[in-house]
Amino acid sequence: MAVIKLTLASLLVTLAVSVMAAPQQPTLVLLSESASVQARAAEAAALEVMYEFMRTFNERNVPEFAGTLAFPHVRVASGDVRIAPDRQSMIDSMDFEAFAERFNWSHSRWARIETVQADADKVHFAVRFTRVNPEGVAYVTFDSLYIVQRTATGWGIRARSSFAP
Repeated sequence: MAVIKLTLASLLVTLAVSVMAAPQQPTLVLLSESASVQARAAEAAALEVMYEFMRTFNERNVPEFAGTLAFPHVRVASGDVRIAPDRQSMIDSMDFEAFAERFNWSHSRWARIETVQADADKVHFAVRFTRVNPEGVAYVTFDSLYIVQRTATGWGIRARSSFAP
């Protein structure tokens, strides 16, 4: 009987660890079914960019991260407006290691993505994201606005306005 209890206990621990480690899906608030087909298609394409943005950010892959953005790219945060005129200037300015050290950051995750407005070529998202430290503890959450736009080269995040530093 003790062997069965030990096995059951280890299964429960394994299950608890796997549930904690499983990526959390954000709450999605999407366009209603009455929205135009074009707007809903734009929303779907823009959501793919949002997920790719977070994936490449967490992987600290600067070239792929820059590939999720539209240029010129604008970020409004910390009382400042920063404009990256092109992909290379964004790549040159990104230092994920310094960011991780400054904020005791391991990764981030979307907590909520809500479509505020959309048409065939642009989508506005109100988002909430959470930062997680190297110990796996979520330690801060920020609200932001993201504007995702279709350009001649595809979909990309044109602008972000965030309460995050």
